[in-house]
Amino acid sequence: MSDTTNLRIPGPTSLPQSVREAGSRQMVNHRGPEFKALLGRVTAGLQRGFRTTDDVLILTASGTGALEACIVNFLSPGDPVLAVSIGEFGERFAAIARAFGADVTKLDVEPGRAAEPTAVAEALQAMATAGRAPRAVLLTHNETSTGVTNPLASIAAAVHETAPDALLIVDGISGLGALPFETDGWGLDVVATGSQKSWMVPPGLAMVSVSERAWAASETATMPRYYFDLRAARTSADKGETPWTPAVGICFALDAALEAIEAEGYEAIFARHAAVGAATRAGLAAMGFELFADPAHASDTVTSVRMPPGADWTAFSRELRSRGLVVAGAQGRLAGSVFRIGHLGDVQVDDILRALETIEAGSLALGIPVTRGVAVEAARAAAAAAGRQLVGSGAV
Repeated sequence: MSDTTNLRIPGPTSLPQSVREAGSRQMVNHRGPEFKALLGRVTAGLQRGFRTTDDVLILTASGTGALEACIVNFLSPGDPVLAVSIGEFGERFAAIARAFGADVTKLDVEPGRAAEPTAVAEALQAMATAGRAPRAVLLTHNETSTGVTNPLASIAAAVHETAPDALLIVDGISGLGALPFETDGWGLDVVATGSQKSWMVPPGLAMVSVSERAWAASETATMPRYYFDLRAARTSADKGETPWTPAVGICFALDAALEAIEAEGYEAIFARHAAVGAATRAGLAAMGFELFADPAHASDTVTSVRMPPGADWTAFSRELRSRGLVVAGAQGRLAGSVFRIGHLGDVQVDDILRALETIEAGSLALGIPVTRGVAVEAARAAAAAAGRQLVGSGAV
């Protein structure tokens, strides 16, 4: 893939030059002082990004590995669990819990919509009434399969009020680092993320924060674990090491990425993602595309779009790729009917404007009817309005 390709998928995301260069550094001894200092820096940086004083542990794994670690370290076979699913990654979280023997109750939400805090509370109450008080609640913060962001703060508050003893375990893989997030402030017990999303780093690192309440639960949890044993990771981290051989080059890259992130500042990053999200949605809508996600909960890291009637996803993707734009198809039951545009990490409004121009040209080449010449102007106006709204709210 050329460096000029506009990679607009929900991850892996494009890498800044400084991150690419850092990742190509010569290796160091992963049991030596250089790596100990590196691990200390990136862990402290991640704690600031997670907004937590809890432990943050770094695993060499994908985001799915992080989700497995979130399950097996804090639960036992037979534990009642409420899994709130708003898409394919919510389904995956539930499936991992089932695979290790948890007694999973699903709360399924219509694709394209967010979970309602009242519905979560009602599901928890029903479990307790049935004598199955939940040991944990599994939540997805930002569902990339549908382009929806859950109102995590409100759902967390509902969980704490309704089932105060339940652990709150969150898939924060595609939102953390790009969207406002408060691990400690919202009372989240376990949070997972992955390097290849908002953190602007190659795939290969999974990061998990663990509250003291979750550590207490781990003492009695009996699900099997070895590679993903977070207690072993914690013991090693206290010595400035990891229990197994880490992805040293990706840790170098993460160090550079966190330096760039903190130089920009999280509030500015949140504002930038709000602007690119608004620009993407407005430009596509102006062209005539139907947005898939509920506007009230549309994600600022990925936009989901319905394929026009009669249009073929494979041909559409091939045409855009030939013009230097890579977007993502849908997953599961939405495959072929929805496509997705990622706008997280190292992304600016200009990247979205280029993508919109390519989508317009590619659509016209395939005979897909779109309104010409309006997308870029609409996108610019929406990005500017998003910035004014954030400034007016005091968020930036």
